[in-house]
Parts: sequence; structure tokens; C-alpha cells
Amino acid sequence: MHDTGTVPPPAPAQHTAGTPASRTAGGYGDGGHARRFGLPVATALVMGNIIGGGIFLLPASVAPYGTISLVAFGLLTVGAIALALVFGRLAERHPRTGGPYVYAREAFGDFAGFLAAWSYWITTWVSNAALAVAAVGYLDVLVPVAGHRWTACLAALTLQWLPALANFAGTRYVGAVQLVSTVLKFVPLLLVAVGGLFFFDPRNLGPFQAGGGSAIGAVSASAAILLFSYLGVESAAVSAGEVDDPRRNVGRATVIGTAGAALVYLLGTVSVFGTVAHDRLVASAAPFSDAVDAMFGGTWGGWAVALAALVSMTGCLNGWTLMSAQTPYAAARDGLFPAAFARRRRGVPTVGVGVTVVLASLLTVYNYASGSGKVFEMLVLITTFTATVPYLLATAAQLSHLVAGRHEGVDRARLVRDGVVAAVAVAFSMWLVAGAGYAAVYQGVLFLFAGVVVHALLSARRKAGAADAG
Repeated sequence: MHDTGTVPPPAPAQHTAGTPASRTAGGYGDGGHARRFGLPVATALVMGNIIGGGIFLLPASVAPYGTISLVAFGLLTVGAIALALVFGRLAERHPRTGGPYVYAREAFGDFAGFLAAWSYWITTWVSNAALAVAAVGYLDVLVPVAGHRWTACLAALTLQWLPALANFAGTRYVGAVQLVSTVLKFVPLLLVAVGGLFFFDPRNLGPFQAGGGSAIGAVSASAAILLFSYLGVESAAVSAGEVDDPRRNVGRATVIGTAGAALVYLLGTVSVFGTVAHDRLVASAAPFSDAVDAMFGGTWGGWAVALAALVSMTGCLNGWTLMSAQTPYAAARDGLFPAAFARRRRGVPTVGVGVTVVLASLLTVYNYASGSGKVFEMLVLITTFTATVPYLLATAAQLSHLVAGRHEGVDRARLVRDGVVAAVAVAFSMWLVAGAGYAAVYQGVLFLFAGVVVHALLSARRKAGAADAG
């Protein structure tokens, strides 16, 4: 039988280490359309959410700093994999839908859990609007739509609602779309990433450090551009309740997906660096297209890369739409979000998907109506900051567990190893905050304070309900 809107009672505020397996796994028997994700689909969810359309511009974005930007790539990859390992460890202890929200609440209580859920929710729906608007630029290469403002707006809205409809259809369709889109987008990416190595010419690389300034400054500047490319490592953890054998597969999918995305990033950037002359790459608006043209001749590279980018971003929207509903769903089941977000049908929190796509659509319409992308761009930077709030709370939860484990006879070697990994993950998360910039952090804090007001109202309502029941 499909769950068409029955809201379970809120979970108690205390720790849930002894929660029954059915609750912990996140399975609620939602019917034939609620199919668990296996390791391949969970890995595709992570890779698909990390790799959006940005990879198709990354080589040109960091080219002005020279090949020293590859050093920044390497450092960031270490940090991202450390964060992936932390999520894997946390998922072993708490294999429930909600990811960072669950970890923060279990470690620090309801308020920390709410902040993680609120921040992550803001990140997802604003990011969805940004992805759709960016995808219109690639669609315009194939079908002219950007010439008229409202035609472009309609295209962006269509790109948001199609993945939402796939989510409404059920988790089996979400998984199918995610797996297919990940495979389709990796074919052209791997063509350049691997095939470009056979056309690699060291003379195209340009200087190791282009421009003036120190090497540390160049690494930091290029890292600020690259940092946002790894958002999404938490994807499998957020949907742990929909993953088959989550204690084992969430960690594996997170690490494999993050490492796979990092490999594509690094190989793709190196190949483009080696196939497109540095001076041309710095000015390029489509570096992967230029690389394909350099490898095989002709001018068809632009069409091929535009199609790949469109598939990539549609798959990313599909995954992020699911993510946008999962954390509020978990919080609503615990009484920390409005109860409507806990409604679930065919394995999908339909109210969460619906509210998210409506908010993203309104932001998209506002973007086109204003005629200026500056407000929109600032909101996107703010979401980079809001994403770090659940990251930091999750890594702090891991550190708290490890410190407590010192007094409980835990294996010392594993304790030290996990401690080092958690420390690297914290450093990576703090680097994300720094990369967002002062203005984004300042305005992002205002979003958090708005959440404090929402939490206060929900808390008061919950206490009033408890008093009436008593």
C-alpha cells in the first residue's frame, strides 16, 4: 500500500542507538515503486551530484593560474575524500535517511540537527535553480532559447520540473534516471579525459605559475574556484534509508563516487591543459569543445560537449531534487520540520519535492524578471556557505564520538586514523567557508538566523501540543 500522507509520530529527542532495524534502515514499505538503491545506483547518485555542468568550464577557469592549479586540485581531492570517509563512518553508526542532520542531532541535540537540516535544505533548492539557469546556456547551443528572456525562463522551469516528475514517480525511476544520466555524461567526459592523453603536448601547458604573486596565493586562488566542485559528497548519506544495506554501502558509495568524480576532474583538466594551447585556453568559453576539436578536427565539439553538459546537469538536478526532500523528511519525522514534509508516496517525500521545486521555480522566475544575475549569483555563493554548516556539524559529531571513544577501550590505531581523517575533513569544510567570501558568509548567517526563528516557532508548537496531551 502506498503511503499517501499519514504522518508518523515524532521520534523522541534522545539518542536512537537502539532503534529497530526497520526504522534505522529507513524502509517504510511504500509499495512497488519504493525500490532500494544498490551500490551502483548509490555511487551514481554521489558522482552525478558532484559532477554537474561546472566541469565543462573548470579548465578555463583555473588556467590563468597555470598548472599550479593541479596542486590545488590534489589538495582538495584529499579533503573531499576525507569528508567522504567521515560520512561513511557516521553512516555505519546511523544508517538513516537524513545524513548530516541525523549525525548532528544524535551528537548535539535537536537545535544542531535543525540547523543542519535547515541549512542543507536552503542549499538544495537554491542550487537547483542555479543548475537549471546554467543548463539553459548549454541548451541554447542545441536549440536557440536564450534570445528571449521568457523563453529562456520557460526552458529553465522545464529543466527543473522534469526531474521533479521523475521523483514523484517513485524511487525506482529516480535511480534509473540517475544511473542512465551518469553513464551518458561520463562517455564524453572520459573521451576527453582518457583520449586527450594520447594527444597530449607538453608545449600547450604554459607556465607552472602564471601571473605574479606567491605560489601559496596561486594555490589558494585556484582552490577558491575549485572548492565548490566537490559539493555533493554527502548524497548517499542523505539517502541512506533508500540504500540497500546502508551500513556497508553508504560508505563504499560515498568514497567510490567521490574518488571517481575526482579522477574525472583531474584527468579531464590535465587532458584539456595538454591539448589546448594555454593562451587560447585562458580565453576559452568552452574548453572541452576546444579539446575535442583539437583532438579530432572540425567544429562539432561544441555540439557534443553542450549535449554532454545538458545530460550532466539534468542528472544532477534529478539527484539534487531527491536530496532536497530527504533531509526535511527526516527532520519532520522527528518533529523538527513541519509535519507535511514527512508525507511519503512511492518511497519519495512528495511534499518536500513539491515545495522545493516551487521555491526553486519562483527564484528562477525572479532571476529572469530582474534582468540581472547579480542577486542570483550571490545567492548561489550563500548556498556554498550554508552547505558547510551540515558538513562541519557532521565532522564535529565524528570528532565528539572519537574523543568519547578514547575512554571506552576502542582500538587505538583505528582511533588515531579516524581522528586524522576527521581533522582533514574539518579543514576542508573550513576552506569551503573561506572560499565562499565575506559577503556570502555574512548573508548566509542571516539565512541561519531566519531558521532560528522557524525553530523557535516549531518548538513552541511542539511544547504546546505536549502540554495539551498531558
